[in-house]
Amino acid sequence: MLAGRCGASRLWFPVRFLLLSAFALAALGGSDARAQSGAADAASNQQKARAVLQQMITAMGGQRWLSLKNTMLQGRTSGFYHGKPTGDIGDYTQYFQFPDQSRIELGKKGKVVEIISGNQGWEITYRGKRRMPSDELSSFLRRRNHSVEAAVLIWMKDPKTILLYDGQTMVERHLADEVTLINAENDSIVIQTDAQSHLPLRRSWQWRDPVYKDKNTDAEEYDDYHLIDGIPTPFDVSRYHNGDMTNQRFLYRAGYNVALPPGAFDPDTTAAKVQK
Repeated sequence: MLAGRCGASRLWFPVRFLLLSAFALAALGGSDARAQSGAADAASNQQKARAVLQQMITAMGGQRWLSLKNTMLQGRTSGFYHGKPTGDIGDYTQYFQFPDQSRIELGKKGKVVEIISGNQGWEITYRGKRRMPSDELSSFLRRRNHSVEAAVLIWMKDPKTILLYDGQTMVERHLADEVTLINAENDSIVIQTDAQSHLPLRRSWQWRDPVYKDKNTDAEEYDDYHLIDGIPTPFDVSRYHNGDMTNQRFLYRAGYNVALPPGAFDPDTTAAKVQK
């Protein structure tokens, strides 16, 4: 199973290296035959990568998905440590408004609320509001900035982003097409889509620990899609850190373009209501 999740990066590293070399040769220009061949290979590969992502967009609902105003998810979340359950289980409701507004209500009565607006985050309880711990906020921002939505609506629109088609691999017994997006800061998102349905199966990204300087790989896997308001929605979402499961979420229901709670993303308004 680990190979199914993480093997693609190792398997297709030579392909990525050759393609990036081709981009570099193409950038040099001139009449050199290698540069011309490299440019053609790079262009062909990028067209394939873009086609795979376009198939994914169509499968996700096309223009309806692209123009969503907000998303509501409601379900149960379970924590894991080194792949083993921690016993930390609870209900949650999450509202998200692209690109950077999130509200997460924890517990059935929503008496603990997390709000992330831009790059700032707060935790709100009956005691009032406080800043989210920096490590929790950083983890959330990494997930948000490497989301499928960010990849399509931000990264793909940037002409400096390089798209690489890495070929096909297996993700939890599903044959998948793999695409890597690399932005101008050399940050990357790897998206693997089902070769038949074209729906996302997995996305992953790497980041360097600010203290220990080692490189980490985080990932999310998607399963059990349901059609909600014309949008295929995964009701089973699993998160991984360096190959170990850290969280699993099962949805009860989902909605799109819903009526948001008043002051949904305002920590002060929310704190006043929670404290009542």
